[in-house]
Amino acid sequence: MLGAIIGDIVGSPFEFASHKSKSFELFSSASSFTDDTICMVGIADALLRDIPVAECLRGWCRRYPHPVGGYGARFREWVFSDKMGPYNSKGNGAAMRVAPVGHLAKDPGQAVSLAWDVAAVTHDHPDAMNGAAATAIAIWMARSGARPHEIRSKIESDYGFDLSRSVDQIRTVYQYSELCLETVPEALVCALTAIDFEDALRNAVSLGGDADTLAAIAGGIAEPIFGIPKVIQEEALTRLDGDILAVLHRLSAAVALIEVDAANGR
Repeated sequence: MLGAIIGDIVGSPFEFASHKSKSFELFSSASSFTDDTICMVGIADALLRDIPVAECLRGWCRRYPHPVGGYGARFREWVFSDKMGPYNSKGNGAAMRVAPVGHLAKDPGQAVSLAWDVAAVTHDHPDAMNGAAATAIAIWMARSGARPHEIRSKIESDYGFDLSRSVDQIRTVYQYSELCLETVPEALVCALTAIDFEDALRNAVSLGGDADTLAAIAGGIAEPIFGIPKVIQEEALTRLDGDILAVLHRLSAAVALIEVDAANGR
């Protein structure tokens, strides 16, 4: 999940800047975690403690009521209402918070079902739920050793996304969008055609769209494919609060146990 958080941090200064180049300072004084990270951590905490997703997600967002970038209007309304249910959103918020699922799911079926569960508390439109599931499956497959072309083939087959375009082709026509189906395929291409972790983030920011979310999705997928360079990891960790770091540590421990069980055939 750290890869997704790093993507959020790296993309944060460019969220509304329409930056159409891979040339930029990876970290600057303006680089900060945003609502994307807070939502990811809320989902991770809910899954790790086996508590209701909506309750935990609301709790984390209320702990950070004014994040960099801000919450979307409908999501903010949901966060601060105890009674409001899902609101049929097609937005990319479902996919940007799903990275923990890709790490904690024990098999592809569970990755899909958990992705739907964590999306549906707010984003219950099929477009958003499928975008979340595609992202979770891509992460799960990468963690399981699948090659980028195998992940691409699976996502195209199961979800009908066009992943044949290059980053350069997307960039020439891409416009800012917060819709899941206009974010997830593009972020997948950014990760699956990258040469390393940093390149995936630069690809995502260079599209000139919802940069922090594009980079969060791409970074979440690129992490298990490439690993995260130590210097990038260390810089990002200095920008996270202690309570966020605590959840990351618990997630790492849980993932390690899952990997041991898998190795032992459990």
